[in-house]
Amino acid sequence: MPVPVPRQRAVPAAECGPAQVSAVALTEEAHRDTAALGAALTVLLVEDDPSGALVPELRDSAGRPIRVRTARNLTEAGRLLTPDVNCILLDLALPAAGCADTEDGDELAVLRQVLELAPRHAVIALTGSGDAERGAEAVRVGAQDYLFRDELDSRLLSRAIRYAVERKRSDTAERRLAEGRLRAQENRRLERGLLPTPLLEGAALRFAARYRPGRSRALLGGDFYDAVRTPDGTVHAMIGDVCGHGPDEAALGVELRIAWRALTLAGLCGDELLGTLQEVLEHERSDEEIFATLCTVDIAPDGRRAGLCLAGHPAPLLVRPGATPVPRLLPFDNNGPALGLLPGARWPRTQVELGAEWSLMLYTDGLIEGRTSPGGPRLGQDGMLDMIHRQLSEGLRGEELLRAAVSEVRHLNGDELTDDVAVVLLDRVA
Repeated sequence: MPVPVPRQRAVPAAECGPAQVSAVALTEEAHRDTAALGAALTVLLVEDDPSGALVPELRDSAGRPIRVRTARNLTEAGRLLTPDVNCILLDLALPAAGCADTEDGDELAVLRQVLELAPRHAVIALTGSGDAERGAEAVRVGAQDYLFRDELDSRLLSRAIRYAVERKRSDTAERRLAEGRLRAQENRRLERGLLPTPLLEGAALRFAARYRPGRSRALLGGDFYDAVRTPDGTVHAMIGDVCGHGPDEAALGVELRIAWRALTLAGLCGDELLGTLQEVLEHERSDEEIFATLCTVDIAPDGRRAGLCLAGHPAPLLVRPGATPVPRLLPFDNNGPALGLLPGARWPRTQVELGAEWSLMLYTDGLIEGRTSPGGPRLGQDGMLDMIHRQLSEGLRGEELLRAAVSEVRHLNGDELTDDVAVVLLDRVA
């Protein structure tokens, strides 16, 4: 008996999840920060009279001399603020040139300018011994610490510099982690739009999907898919590919997928549906050169035949049961143009016979554009047919088949695929 599809979330092969990527990126940045701290420290002193503000022979925790550069104003500071500077010592009495806030009573105007000039650097505020409140306010505004100018000694200042650099590094890592978590949450929401839960309750079909963004450690791609069953018993499925990679293309893919589902449930199909989707794309795309390919199938309630529309997309693969199942491509002679290329284009609907039992695989071109070896020819549709034929002969089916196909394509390519890959498999078992 056919196995009805339960209403559960499809699990795609988004093998490099957003949280995973953020952790890798943060670890690499932490390693770079640690390496930077292993080098000798460099300090930029911004003070009207640099000669009277510091005692000589500042040393770091390893006993190495701390290099000191001096600037008499913010203009000089901007020139001396090179990437190797670890900390800025700022005299709060320094006038904030060209800043109207000084006239309005903002005693920390010069600090605000420095924080804007050097957002990634540790800052220590220097103030008078009777002005602890101003120093504390400087820390609240963004400085890592404050010291009294007339109580400085080499040991105290060296320790304060090391502390300020470490605190800034810790604050930066914490902020990056928070930003990474926020991006991961946003990407998960966007990914849920690309990789939906199919609405196939009551359909005598099995559904499986596999998805992998292109490029190493990519978060999102422009591939999308969906499948729904309408009240008359027809099962509609589609797969599409927005040209390009990244969040903008992914967002457009989400819009097209949602529009497809809404229009399909409203009763549109074939040429009328694709024409409306082209209008959506033309209104929503950020550039007139952006286009999308699409493949749609509508499977009759009896499951034995289907209508096929192709908009610049590779034809699906059909497999019928047998001692040695042989996959073949559905007809693609009536392939229309990709969405967004030709105003007023038409997309013919081709009627195809499926039979009593079958497997139908929809895929994006990332599956066939990988190389058969590093620097070798592309796999192509013929290579894909041979690969699927062999995997079927090995007894692979459903999710296991899709996993093996994507894995082998990546292995043959010899490196991460440059294009996104999405694969959908619909099975009908008598």
